Amino acid sequence: MDPESIRTGERVPHGGDPDQSLLDFSANTNPRTPDGVESVYAEALEASRRYPDDSYADFRDAAAAFVGCEPAQIIPTPGGLAAIRLAMELALEPGDDALVPAPSFGEYAREVHLQGATPQYIDADSLLEVETSLLESCALAVVCTPNNPTGAAAEPDALAAFAARCGDAETTLLVDEAFLGYTDLPSAAQLEHDHVIVARSLTKLFGLPGLRAGFAVARGDRRDDLEIARRAWSLGTPAARLGAYCLRQNAFVRETRERVTSERARVREALETECGFDVHPSEAPYLLCDVGERSVTEILASARDTGVVVRDATTFRGLESHIRVAIKDREANDQLLAALETAMDVSGGTSNSSGGAD
Repeated sequence: MDPESIRTGERVPHGGDPDQSLLDFSANTNPRTPDGVESVYAEALEASRRYPDDSYADFRDAAAAFVGCEPAQIIPTPGGLAAIRLAMELALEPGDDALVPAPSFGEYAREVHLQGATPQYIDADSLLEVETSLLESCALAVVCTPNNPTGAAAEPDALAAFAARCGDAETTLLVDEAFLGYTDLPSAAQLEHDHVIVARSLTKLFGLPGLRAGFAVARGDRRDDLEIARRAWSLGTPAARLGAYCLRQNAFVRETRERVTSERARVREALETECGFDVHPSEAPYLLCDVGERSVTEILASARDTGVVVRDATTFRGLESHIRVAIKDREANDQLLAALETAMDVSGGTSNSSGGAD
């Protein structure tokens, strides 16, 4: 990590509100958790009187089965973002360039900067078709699927072809699949390329974001490098045991996917017809909404007054009139829609004064 880049770096704004009295649609987490997590946590808490088993054999087995790879390819990390940083620490050196989608998760550019490298922004929708000459000039390329905040998922064949091009260019490919568990799409962990690293987050799909559990997936020399570089006891015992338990809850995952798919379609139609938003197609548990000439600031404030928090998406690069809303269960989603309809009455016709970067 580059010391000068740390001194000049900045934090990245995220969703998630600390006020527990508010209904939070600014963070894309499952409102439900698998049955049985409380008892698993209680047992893990007692076991936490000792250091974790640093082999994490059970966690690796469960994660490998979930994404379709070998257990040895799993690198346990305290959350998906930790997997992203670990991959970038290995792939980037000061002076390197990295291909970064935009608009997308703001931590990519921040992590690139922290390594002393420079992000080269590419439109997220066209990143997989980037010119070979640009790809060859970058030490790392990042793909987010489904992309945050747009919700667009990479088509598997197109992603496989891009991965092959990255290999030809000797460019490390980092695929962030933080929300892929909400879809039926295959993981890039199944691609047989030694230059591909996958980052996964457990806690969004299973409704436990405060637990901080995730993993990276790699093969060959990059797998060996990640395993050596990862910090000892990378997961606490509760995170490791709950992570392994949740990854095996296949019925819960199916139910979650079905609920999100159904509710996302219903909420999108209501946002378009009742609120007049331009809503991006999405395969993720969230919707990106262009509110047009209305004031994002006023919409956020009005929704909060009714007890609902939505994400200010103007903090993403290139989005100046957008909000993002999570998809939860039907009752909560109805409260969201009511709050936004009220906000439209307050802010209708007002010019948008919000702005932001990543």
